[in-house]
Order: sequence, then structure tokens, then C-alpha cells
Amino acid sequence: MSEPLRDSSLLAVLAAQAEARGADLATLRGLIEEASAIGAERALGALGLRDPRARRDMDELRELLQAWRDAKKSAWNAVVTWAVRILLAALVLGMSVKLGLLDHLR
Repeated sequence: MSEPLRDSSLLAVLAAQAEARGADLATLRGLIEEASAIGAERALGALGLRDPRARRDMDELRELLQAWRDAKKSAWNAVVTWAVRILLAALVLGMSVKLGLLDHLR
């Protein structure tokens, strides 16, 4: 069994078939390019990204996402730092109890 053709490979095969049947290759490429542009416009429209502000909106969303990632990373770093501090404090407290250092404070 052969693996399925990729979209670009299928497009090349279809263009070659049309050319073999007498279609002009330049015309075919123009049709393909125009159809691609129309499809891209439709896709952008379906996503609500066709208006002139879409680029700025996408940039703002990227900034917001990066800020969220930075905040999440900072929060995890803070949690780890505090967990290490608590463990070290418990270790020091345990050692002081074991060595009887707390008895000297009374």
C-alpha cells in the first residue's frame, strides 16, 4: 500500500494531469494561487481575523500568553523556594531537638 499523497503532492499531480490534457501550466498555477488566497481569506474570516485590527489583536494575545507563562513560572519558582525553606527549617528544628539545643533556651 502506498502512503496517501500530501496536499502539495496531490496538487502537483492534478496540475500535471491537467497540463497533460492541454491546460496551460501558467494558467493552472494562477488558478491554484488564486484559490489558495481565497481559501486563506475564508479561513481568516471564519476565525474572525480578517479585519485590520486582527494583527494588533494577535500581538496582544501573544503578549498576554507570554505574561501568563511568565507568571506561572514565577509562581512555581516561589512554591519550590518556599518548600525548600520549610524543609530546611524542619531539618534545623529536628537537629536542634535531637541535639537538645532547645533545652538550653528554657
